[in-house]
Amino acid sequence: MLDLNLLQQQHHSSGKLTVSMARTVSEIAEAQRLRYKVFGEEMGASLASAHEGIDRDIFDSYCDHLLVRDNADNKVIGTYRILSPDCARSIGSYYSETEFDLTRLAHLRNSMVEVGRSCVHMDFRDGATITRLWGGLADYMSRHDHQYLIGCASISMRDGGHYAASVYHKLHKQYAAPAEYRVFPRCPLPLEALDHTLDASIPPLIKGYLRLGAYIGGAPAWDPDFNTADLFIMLPMSRLSARYAKHFIR
Repeated sequence: MLDLNLLQQQHHSSGKLTVSMARTVSEIAEAQRLRYKVFGEEMGASLASAHEGIDRDIFDSYCDHLLVRDNADNKVIGTYRILSPDCARSIGSYYSETEFDLTRLAHLRNSMVEVGRSCVHMDFRDGATITRLWGGLADYMSRHDHQYLIGCASISMRDGGHYAASVYHKLHKQYAAPAEYRVFPRCPLPLEALDHTLDASIPPLIKGYLRLGAYIGGAPAWDPDFNTADLFIMLPMSRLSARYAKHFIR
């Protein structure tokens, strides 16, 4: 299911980091081990594949896997998985559809790419790593002329959801998607029962998406397995901020 042409073409090195697409099963496993370290060990997510020391689900074999490596020891320190429109059709849905009703986006499916399982090793959570990841995504979108980037952006619920509710309250009016792009959570975060008045800092990944021009698709969903509140993020490439695009589009 992997895009072999893209895998052969994309391999960029810059300073201490190299970005590429996974070419083998063992490279995908490297990404899955990093995901387990971040989601399972750090965040305490309940993962079905935890006994293997990896994070794996049924979508992985249909996805392209973007990798960032530390050139010092060649270890994978950042990853994204990417589900193309063709592969979403093959598996029957986007991962986001397990959390949100995407009915209003049905007419965009032929040009809609989903990203997810984004994570970075704790020792490399800086602008350089994120820039490399987003540069790889921008290359992918540009090469295939896909017009919409979608995905779920997670917010911790370690405090029971008050922080997540406050982040959503802080952002939703300014960044809400137009009505025709609105999605609906299948398991909504109970906003009415949570304190939304906290002075919450915006998670860096979400802040980055919004700076690029992304919309928030609707109210957050609650993901009990990962113990997160997930926002549906949608970035029409036509809205990509020129100020930030120059850093990612080659």
